[in-house]
Amino acid sequence: MKIVVLIKQVPDTAEERTLDLATRQVDRGSAERVMDEINERALEVALQLKDADKRTEVVALTMGPDEATQALRKALSMGADAGVHVLDGSLAGADAARTAVTLAAALKTTGFDLVLAGNESTDGRGGVVPAMVAEHLGLPLLGSLASADISEGMVRGVRQGENGTLNVHAVLPAVVSVTERSAEARFPNFKGILTAKRKPVTTLSAAGLGLPAAAEGIARTVVVSTAERPARAVGKKITDEGNAAAELAGFLVTNRLV
Repeated sequence: MKIVVLIKQVPDTAEERTLDLATRQVDRGSAERVMDEINERALEVALQLKDADKRTEVVALTMGPDEATQALRKALSMGADAGVHVLDGSLAGADAARTAVTLAAALKTTGFDLVLAGNESTDGRGGVVPAMVAEHLGLPLLGSLASADISEGMVRGVRQGENGTLNVHAVLPAVVSVTERSAEARFPNFKGILTAKRKPVTTLSAAGLGLPAAAEGIARTVVVSTAERPARAVGKKITDEGNAAAELAGFLVTNRLV
């Protein structure tokens, strides 16, 4: 079985993330760039299957600038067999629609039995790309799974909703996205870090995928304005003069915190 895991490099959530007010895009230089944690969990689902069945091939696929190779190398050090990097300057600032078209075209090139992804990235939070990729490929989507059970020709999983859980399944090929409730990602070991340098990474361009030049025939989101977030106001300090409890209760009620 060949599993392709969609990987995205994002600004580290442990650091302050900002917008570039000139380009109106995420300032990717303001924080360390890392492989999105939700993608690590998707990769872990694939690697657990590979641990149980060595015939399983796991490929990490990313789209992004040169630096996105670092995320691919992280995936390879965790255990992926190969990487695919869609690298093209015309894709800079691509929105969900263009990203999905590009990833779907790349997936048609690589071939796959199953596509795994995180349910939403930590920078965009759109949560629509896996569904859009499935639509372009004409495949079923099992979205936002808390767990996934993959067998030959079939994938089953549990989807956590606001009012309960759903047990879902689909025949392969299919597209699956997982949530933070899915498998905890492993850390790369020393052997994995060393062997990652020798694993193959294929680079694809938009033209090579048969995609039109930027913005031709494909809608793109345009950010019309951005504004810097105002500094947080100083909080109110309550000094207990016998009425602190009443003041605190009043503050909580006024701000609808209780």
